[in-house]
Amino acid sequence: MATKKPALRSQAWFGRTDRDGFVHRSWMKGQGYPEDMFDGRPIIGICNTWSELTPCNGHFRELAEFVKRGVYEAGGFPLEFPVMSLGETQLRPTAMLFRNLASMDVEESIRGNPIDGVVLLMGCDKTTPALLMGASSCDLPTIGISGGPMLNGKFRGQDIGSGTGVWQMSEAVRAGEMSQADFTAAESCMHRSKGSCMTMGTASTMASMVEALGMALPENAAIPAVDARRHRLAQMSGRRIVEMVREDLRMSKILTRQAFENAIRTNAAIGGSTNAVIHLLAVAGRIGIELNLQDWDRLGAEVPCLVDLQPSGRHLMEDFFYAGGVPVVMNRIQHLLHRDAMTVNGRTIGQNIEGARCWNEQVIRTYDQPFKPAAGIAVLRGNLAPDGAVIKPSAASPHLLKHRGRAVVFDNIEDFHARIDDESLDIDEHCVMVLKNCGPRGYPGMAEVGNMPLPPKVLRKGITDMVRISDARMSGTAYGTVVLHTSPEAAAGGPLALVRDGDMIELDVPGRRLHLEVSDEELAQRRAQWAPPGPPQRGWYKLYVEHVQQAHLGADLDFLVGSSGAPVPRDSH
Repeated sequence: MATKKPALRSQAWFGRTDRDGFVHRSWMKGQGYPEDMFDGRPIIGICNTWSELTPCNGHFRELAEFVKRGVYEAGGFPLEFPVMSLGETQLRPTAMLFRNLASMDVEESIRGNPIDGVVLLMGCDKTTPALLMGASSCDLPTIGISGGPMLNGKFRGQDIGSGTGVWQMSEAVRAGEMSQADFTAAESCMHRSKGSCMTMGTASTMASMVEALGMALPENAAIPAVDARRHRLAQMSGRRIVEMVREDLRMSKILTRQAFENAIRTNAAIGGSTNAVIHLLAVAGRIGIELNLQDWDRLGAEVPCLVDLQPSGRHLMEDFFYAGGVPVVMNRIQHLLHRDAMTVNGRTIGQNIEGARCWNEQVIRTYDQPFKPAAGIAVLRGNLAPDGAVIKPSAASPHLLKHRGRAVVFDNIEDFHARIDDESLDIDEHCVMVLKNCGPRGYPGMAEVGNMPLPPKVLRKGITDMVRISDARMSGTAYGTVVLHTSPEAAAGGPLALVRDGDMIELDVPGRRLHLEVSDEELAQRRAQWAPPGPPQRGWYKLYVEHVQQAHLGADLDFLVGSSGAPVPRDSH
């Protein structure tokens, strides 16, 4: 029997008049959909990371309903589908271990189903890059909706920020400055509404990156989760994705080299998380854009931080939204941006940010009088990090940006936890804390343990920061003079694996240098004695460790790099 020529990708399923068309339509009609839903209107997949185990995304069922309203209004047919949800606060050993797995779930769900355009519902840290990565591999018309930050934390008359406040109060308890009862009382005060972290942590950073890349409508990053304007944005996004399908406005037309450069500079201006580095490198790899670690230093290191937000500053995301959000920041650095970069609303970045006004100069500063100068991500190199390491100067102590100290080495995070509170540990504030085997392979998954808590005997002196170096990541809500993503990692035989107690290490952030003061001959002898950790024996862990790339490449799986598009699958009936 002859079949109709598909006008849309979904018509390869629903536009047929043969047996297969019967199967595709009939089973869908069992859910109550009428005949005219299959008449050639765009099928919009709503990729939902809702889960009660992912608190930041726990309101996404409701958010999806507003997206559906918009899709219906524009003449589309919305179909919601679940993908793996990655909750930073609950998932062990670390959500990052499963970012690439979730991206595969997204990619194959899009590729294998009758979908013409995609709406990505994302919030908690790893759901945003995972969804962007998976969708990039398919390259359909796609729009992002972030879940939004929660309301400001309030504790005894003061604002407290998610994550950042935890680290601060936890250190205060360990130093004997805060009681356990007060610490417990702060729990329900810090997180008092739906939404993701309201600090400029990784969730808020990545929501800002989605907006800066042009993959979401303006104001996506900062509208609080419980604000009605978040629902309106979702509805408008539902309308817009239908138009994008009709315009064939695919991800590859938006995620250009210029878009990534805009995002890097915006990340510096908002004081964004170091995790944005590894995630944007991975997204770029999926869409086929050449982006490397050095681009972060070259493009963003000298950009001033305009936003006074925790963990680098005082305010929180709710304040950032009221002040004008990402459009104001991008307006104030527009001379550094590619203003002609296309966005999902069919307008350029320049058009979207034109006329954006700031309503609180204390939250968003001007370019000429920034919150912190030259505050982007700095990339360090040297014999301790041949392929690079990163540090966030805006979250560091200025007096430690040039430092030389004696290494105190922890072989893994278990070793760290076992010894850090020991009063006999030979350490003082001048030492350099070194943590090994927490990189992509080593943990595995590259957990957020790089911001190692300081030893109590140092905290009791009133010291709140020390130089810390690891192959791990740290939460975007964390702060301190913390060198991260040291590449190659220890578990892959990188120089970090060879550091021993007592070695002298030089950190020179202005000079972009990270140097281990040990001779090449001595390092060669140590390397001859080193043995790699045993590999996992089964399951995802095994596949991950065998194929994960190093941090400076985005820690994606080697066989997932590069877009493969979303062709119509072969007939299956």
